[in-house]
Amino acid sequence: MFAKRTDLALEARELWQESAEKTTRLRGVKAARQRREGYPVNRVEILDDRGAEALGKPIGTYLTVDLTTFWQRRSDFFERAVRAVGGLLREMAPEEGPVLVVGLGNAAMTPDAVGPLALDSILVTRHLISVMPRHFSGFRPVAVFRAGVLGTTGVESAEAVRGLTEQVRPALVIAVDALAARRTERVCATVQLSDSGIVPGSGVGNHRAALNQETLGVPVLAIGVPTVVDAATLAADLLEKQGLSLPEEDALRRESPGMTVTPRDIDAQVRDLSRVVGYAVNWALQDLEISDMTALLS
Repeated sequence: MFAKRTDLALEARELWQESAEKTTRLRGVKAARQRREGYPVNRVEILDDRGAEALGKPIGTYLTVDLTTFWQRRSDFFERAVRAVGGLLREMAPEEGPVLVVGLGNAAMTPDAVGPLALDSILVTRHLISVMPRHFSGFRPVAVFRAGVLGTTGVESAEAVRGLTEQVRPALVIAVDALAARRTERVCATVQLSDSGIVPGSGVGNHRAALNQETLGVPVLAIGVPTVVDAATLAADLLEKQGLSLPEEDALRRESPGMTVTPRDIDAQVRDLSRVVGYAVNWALQDLEISDMTALLS
């Protein structure tokens, strides 16, 4: 069977359902749907090793916010997206303690720049609370870190984050990264939240060391935005839709070695969604209105 690549638990469950008989029940996985601020939310909970093996994802909770209508830019579309993502993140995060937000990815490559760009919209307060405790006593301590990529730093992201975590000692690490989707309609139209951590580079087949509670010693929440589709996966889906037989996986991947597909206006889409993610982190961690965040960030 052709192995289609995706970082979204929602799509991994869909792939399993497509490959299984209709009478087969997916054990160890629970799924549900809801709406937040008008945006659909799909919840996939991987409960045990059976579910983890079936979906190829670690045990944990995965929330996928469908922001397709975000691009219609209706009334309050940005604020509603921030409240939807931020509200879910707030429910997953511990209520107290300092937070370290890590932006994963390469800022020089637009489809991989979600993490670094999101940090530009996050209120950094850890140093202000130390210097001016009276003025910032109502804020939660937040620090950010641009991890970079191994090719430009010579340091694994996990190594750098682990060392910083030992010094900062946060109660929570939030890792923001770009992901790969299976379907083009989910590219730059969804945000996935998970409490199972993240493996940098997995979306493009460049797996690095994982960032999770086991490796860092503190809870890790991951926020991911799919910005690319694996070219071979896209080709396989298009062939299936036309009712055509698939070639051997090795042959299909030889025709598109390491290639990914991304929208032509990816720069604008990444910029807007990174801002949503940054504001959502503020919404989850600080007792502020969106207008207050904008004023403080300016």
